[in-house]
Amino acid sequence: MSRFLSGTAILLLLTSLVTSGMASPLPISRYKLDNGLTLVVSEDHSSPTFGLSVVYRVGFRLEPRGRTGFAHLFEHMMFEGTPHAPKGSFVKIIQGGGGSFNGSTRYDYTNYLSRAPVSALDPILWLEADRMRHLDFSEENLDNQRKVVKEEIRVNVKNKPYGLFFWTDLAALAFDKWENAHDGYGSFVDLDNARIDDVEHFHRTYYSPNNAVLAIAGDVDPEQVYQTVKKYFGSIPPAAIPSLPDVSEALNTAERFREERDAHASVPALAIGWKMPSPDSPDYYALAVLGKLLTGNDASLLYQKLIKEEQTMLSISGGMGWPLGSSLTFAGPSLMVVFGLYKPDTEAVKSVNAIQQVIDDIAASGVASTRLRSVQTKMVADYYKVINHKMERADYLAIGQLLHGDADLLNRYPTLVEKVTSADIQRVAAKYLTVANRSWIDRKVASHEQEKKS
Repeated sequence: MSRFLSGTAILLLLTSLVTSGMASPLPISRYKLDNGLTLVVSEDHSSPTFGLSVVYRVGFRLEPRGRTGFAHLFEHMMFEGTPHAPKGSFVKIIQGGGGSFNGSTRYDYTNYLSRAPVSALDPILWLEADRMRHLDFSEENLDNQRKVVKEEIRVNVKNKPYGLFFWTDLAALAFDKWENAHDGYGSFVDLDNARIDDVEHFHRTYYSPNNAVLAIAGDVDPEQVYQTVKKYFGSIPPAAIPSLPDVSEALNTAERFREERDAHASVPALAIGWKMPSPDSPDYYALAVLGKLLTGNDASLLYQKLIKEEQTMLSISGGMGWPLGSSLTFAGPSLMVVFGLYKPDTEAVKSVNAIQQVIDDIAASGVASTRLRSVQTKMVADYYKVINHKMERADYLAIGQLLHGDADLLNRYPTLVEKVTSADIQRVAAKYLTVANRSWIDRKVASHEQEKKS
């Protein structure tokens, strides 16, 4: 017990150190252009740098039927250049000035990030406006990026142990609606069927100013940034955005199970998913804390039970929205996921039952206040460490504004976490993490005979 309390004390000290420069709320200025583009600016003069994020409201859930993986494909297309800025312009301007950039596709959005010295802000804003306005739509660029995405699928899914089954296969098993259940990485058939007309229509529809939020955090003056953004983005016409589909789903009422075989794995694995509600649920942040209690680190309840005590599993990880996001990055339902490798001399169901017993004990008795406070403290400390980086802060500001209509969610998040009580944890464990709402996959190692047959 003394060791646990010592760890709590260390976490409290860490939080104090991390948050010492962030006691006041983040300064947030918001603007909206006539064409619908929302701008969020957070001043931070700690260094002559900035972080920038452009987030578009299109992700796996919004891509067209018959075009699985299209949102991901298009993320790559955005780096293929425009008639005015050929491919390589981002590398030359951003990395040439000592900065960096990236992009990613998630369930409810696609984001484009950059960080650089403030001297590069003007040309980077021009580049972002230029590719929002138009791209280099050519068969060559489409074919190149189609090949890149297909190679990613080969490397990360088809020819890799476990192949992301804890995301793609588990979601397909747990969810009922196509928007939530389909493989956002994409199928080769759908990718091959994509045409230039599809790409142009996708860009014209979703990559429009009224479907985006631009956020900047750094050594800038908000009003000056607004004037620059208006200069570069203001003349881009808005689009007729399709209505968002209803992606809500009821909790499952009967357990779902699938057994799979893995020709590349050396030990078996299991993945469990429980349906989670959307962020507007009053249970949402209690579930986020519960996820950290269960799988946050080596001190988590499931690590201690399955690896230290039962010794049936070799690794364990997961959480709410894992591995594709956090509690701040979803606009619709997600899964509470537990993924791990288990020992070949045991059965997956033994570990699944042990995991469920830990959850049932929480549902019956709650958790100790000292343990709950330790997890909440670490969640807040980790959060402050992330948003201390300007690019990540800009990204969370843009995501919060786009998905929830409120960039100030960043300032409220620590309180939302800290106000969760043991009674809240007990209630949501009993409501959501049930056997009836549970979907799980046993991923066994394929034998040589099975591998030959496949």
